[in-house]
Amino acid sequence: MTHSDGNEKADSPAVFAVTGGAGFLGINLLRYLLAKERTAVSLDLLPLDYDDVRDRVRHVQGDIRNPADARRAFEGADVVVHAAAALPLYKPADIISIDVEGTRTVLAAAKEAGVRRVIHVSSTAVYGVPDHHPLFESDPMIGVGPYGEAKVQAERVCQEFRERHGMCIPILRPKSFIGPERLGVFAMLYEWARDGRHFPVLGRGDNRYQYLDVEDLCQAIWLCATLPDGTVNDVFNVGAREFGTPRSDFQAVLDHAGHGKSIVSIPEKPAILALRLLELCRLSPLYKWIYETVGKESFVSIDKAVEQLGFEPRYSNREALIRNFEWYLAQGERWNATSGVTHRVPWRQGALGLLKRLF
Repeated sequence: MTHSDGNEKADSPAVFAVTGGAGFLGINLLRYLLAKERTAVSLDLLPLDYDDVRDRVRHVQGDIRNPADARRAFEGADVVVHAAAALPLYKPADIISIDVEGTRTVLAAAKEAGVRRVIHVSSTAVYGVPDHHPLFESDPMIGVGPYGEAKVQAERVCQEFRERHGMCIPILRPKSFIGPERLGVFAMLYEWARDGRHFPVLGRGDNRYQYLDVEDLCQAIWLCATLPDGTVNDVFNVGAREFGTPRSDFQAVLDHAGHGKSIVSIPEKPAILALRLLELCRLSPLYKWIYETVGKESFVSIDKAVEQLGFEPRYSNREALIRNFEWYLAQGERWNATSGVTHRVPWRQGALGLLKRLF
């Protein structure tokens, strides 16, 4: 089954409200919607500081946990896309507050504003560290750490609003998504590739590992916004159709950088023990779900999204990584003195930055 992803306006929602509009997914989605000539509204704690969209979007600078802010953003909206979230490097209490209670506030405000369809962007982190692949939407949700647990709870809030209030709430579970404006942990790969360094992977790096281009995620959101309720009021995994291994896909970035560098294997068990210690001492940006899954197979079945939504991912892992790397290079020296805990800036490398000299 296939569906048009064209620019037709007939029977399609005209006004989209996007929570987390100033974030990595948010800005890419706003651009995607504007290209389809839709009206877009952004709700975010941060200002919308992108010159190409600032004057074309109504931006509500506010908190998704504040009902008044949410109602103000959702007024007149046909669809709400709930993309705002506290990421794993936030404090545990903030993760629960933003990801769980924030989701409840968003859904309640959408209901009050008369918005029947809210697209919830969840995560494959709800599956935890599984013992089989591919993962299907029917597999158990066993979140690891505050972030994974909060994502599970947020999905349960969505299910509650579906059942109690008859709302249409498509849930998307994307793999880690990359593309323009994405840095976070990927900034380490891009910086080391740019500077002509080898790059380490845990173990052999031959495990299949799936990513997702942010443009393909925007396509999945669009499909969930425009298809009938009975088709989309469900849960969907989304990821790249074509993907390799950390060794093959990261090597593609090093090859694109042109310095002749290679992926270097490091022993997995000692590395994980060291990363656990560094995390406890707050000397590494890597958290448990990253370093305990990156050396293992990690991919989901996208069959349901393909067959039910007509989802057609455009980018492979390699193409998405290289597209993101080229965007990173185009920023020049912009990121050298910048770090933080969101996807829009490089994460603080801590002790891992010292290892760069060894590679």
